[in-house]
Formats: sequence, structure tokens, C-alpha cells
Amino acid sequence: MTATSVPASTTARTTASARPPSARMRAWATRAPLLPALIFMIAVTQLPFVATVVISFFNWNSLYPKARSFTGFANYQEVLTDPDLRKSVLTTVILTAAVVLTSLVVGLGLALLLDRSFKGRGIVRTMLIAPFLVVPVAAALLWKHVLYNPEYGLLNGVLHWVGGDGAPQRDWVSANPLMAVEASLVWQWTPFMMLILLAGLQSRSPELIEAARIDGAGTWQVFRYLTLPHLRRYLELGALLGSIYIVQNFDAVFTITSGGLGTANLPYTVYQSFYQAHENGLASAAGVLVVIGTIIIATFALRVVSSLFSEEASRS
Repeated sequence: MTATSVPASTTARTTASARPPSARMRAWATRAPLLPALIFMIAVTQLPFVATVVISFFNWNSLYPKARSFTGFANYQEVLTDPDLRKSVLTTVILTAAVVLTSLVVGLGLALLLDRSFKGRGIVRTMLIAPFLVVPVAAALLWKHVLYNPEYGLLNGVLHWVGGDGAPQRDWVSANPLMAVEASLVWQWTPFMMLILLAGLQSRSPELIEAARIDGAGTWQVFRYLTLPHLRRYLELGALLGSIYIVQNFDAVFTITSGGLGTANLPYTVYQSFYQAHENGLASAAGVLVVIGTIIIATFALRVVSSLFSEEASRS
């Protein structure tokens, strides 16, 4: 009998077809459906940002588009040294810090309230979340006309109802412009802080709380030595995420005060430089600085989120 010989090339092809796909091919197969979304995100977000960075190095006024010239970091130097721009940076810091801290304190109180069992808790929780669901411009208009208006606003109406005809009719926005903006933002962002802190409260160990109460710990001692340390990460997360969004706030400043009376923050100053002064290069430089500050805050936020996930994974 004679053995049938199989060509070596045929054997190699058979072995290659039977071999499972490599890890690199499997990785590309799983990531391929995400490529259209990635390309869309780059085209919509990253390319405009690169264009903004390029424009920030030019002295470019939109009224004289052919007179642009390369100036290097001169626009950034002007942003950091101009008194009005520096004042807007300080206003941004004060506005952000006041809104974030007040929202955290009020949100913590509401979260402690909702952590208890009482009749109608679901309805109360829905009502407390509602301000966060309102469109920012609509929320600012609500505060400006329904509450702050000196002629028919609710605040002056309450004063008139309490003090009678002799009660003064105050112009709340003119009297306290920055506080007027801060109050509207606190009203809108307190539910966000409340939800984060409520999630932290509901992740506490009930056995640990019960053991502390058996040992004689009071309500304040449980809050100070158990609840507050447990909520530290959630407080940090709420502060960082709130800072990311509030530092970029434009709607409330534009709607309530139109940037006047010392309330112009950095985003509104960028708007003024671009749409009113038509200084494309200066506005781009200020916008890039805002993005850099936001990225720095977001980096800390991501670290807090990753530490929270690692803690939850270690408990499970």
C-alpha cells in the first residue's frame, strides 16, 4: 500500500484556519462598533477645541478678519493681567465656592431627612429633585421674574403680606446681585448634592450603626464619628462635580444680571470678548484657560470616583 501524501501548504492552511483568532483581533472586533461614536466625538469636541487653541495664539478681530497676526502667548498674558478679566476670575471662584458649599450643607440636611422612613417620602423626594430637572435658563427666568421682580415678585409680596402697605418694595437683584445669582444656583444644584449624599447614607452598614447605638452613642455622636467619615468621599465627589458645572455657568449670570453689578464670571467675560468686542483670539485664550481649569477639577473627580468604586468592590 502506498500512503497518500498531503502537500505541506494545504496542511499549513488547515492549521491556520483551525487556530483561534488572536487576542488583538478579538479586541478590534469588540471595539469596532464604537469607532463611529469615537469619530463623531472627535469631530464634534476635539477638532473645535484644537481650532480654539490655534486661534488663541492670534490677534484676530472678527471685524477685521484679514488683519490677524500671530502673537504667541500675548492673549494669555492679557487674560491673566487684565483687571476686568482677573476680577471675573475672582467672581467665578467666589460664585462657585459659595454655591457648592451651600448646596452641600443644604443637600446633606435633606439627605438626612430622606434617609428616615416617613409617610409620603416618595412624594417629598420627587418634589425635592424637581429643581434639578428644570432647564437652567427657565430656572433663572423663574427666579428673576417670579421671585425677584420688585413690582410683582413673590418675595416682595411676602413682605407686603407680613408688613402691610408700609413694607418696602426692594429690588433684590440690584441690592444683592451676586447673592441673587447664587440663590438661584443653590436652588437648582442642591438636589444634585442631595442625591449623591443620599446614596452615601444608604450605603452605610446598618449593623455598625446599631452596634454604636447599643454602646450608648447618641444621634450626634453617630453622625460625627460614623456618618460624616463615611460620607467624606461622597462630599468630595459632590464638591468636585458641582465645581465642574458651576464654574462654567453662563445661564444664570446672563439671565438675571446680564453680567452687570460685578457678577460677570469668566464664561460671561468670554461671551463679551467674542460677541461684543469681537476679539476672537482673546476670547479663545480665556476659553482655553476655563477648559484647563475644568480638566484639573475633573481629574480629581475621577480619582474620587475610582476610589469609591474600589471601596465598594472591597466590601462586596
